Amino acid sequence: MGYHLLDMTAYARLDEYNYFRSLAYPYVGVTVNADITPLHARVRAEGLPFFLSLLYVTSRAANSIAAFRQRLRADGIVEYDNCPTSHTVSLGDGRYCYCMLRADCPFDVFLPVAMQAQEAAQRAASMTESAADAESLFFVSTMPGITFTSFVQPTPYPADSNPRFMFGKYFAEGDRVLLPFSVQVNHALVGGQQLTAFFEALDAHIAAFGRGKDL
Repeated sequence: MGYHLLDMTAYARLDEYNYFRSLAYPYVGVTVNADITPLHARVRAEGLPFFLSLLYVTSRAANSIAAFRQRLRADGIVEYDNCPTSHTVSLGDGRYCYCMLRADCPFDVFLPVAMQAQEAAQRAASMTESAADAESLFFVSTMPGITFTSFVQPTPYPADSNPRFMFGKYFAEGDRVLLPFSVQVNHALVGGQQLTAFFEALDAHIAAFGRGKDL
């Protein structure tokens, strides 16, 4: 998987990087009600799997933001060319396993591969990340039974820098379909500007998906 080491002498957020790396808990998170109306309409019209459709646009949007592809290392910051997702898959008895997917392909290519990978993950029933480079992953979970307004995810010590996404239970508000969508990131790499850019990208990818397009 391709990546490169950033030139820290030219890194614009160097002060923020140095400050937040010194904290015991360097994470920042936000939860929004994402407008998924176009995605929901296409999923219903075509009988598509809801979660995998949402995962696809989330991965595409996150990969479009450079800061979301960056990870902390002892000698600075690496930036990956593309980051896979690792999402939780229910085993039906209160346990879950992990499934890794790549979304750097058209949706009609992604979907059958994703469905087969989920089935294989359920058979393996493993909580071990399948990626050779787990540092590169986006971590994705879902709580489809709860419409939440905030969410805090567990994190390791020392702190890592993998972005974490959590989807909640969608609901109708007028003619829109909204979904609680939580993002948690390491503030040494991602600030408010980058979080805003991510949600703008997510809106654009959801709209394109609703039109049957890939951005």
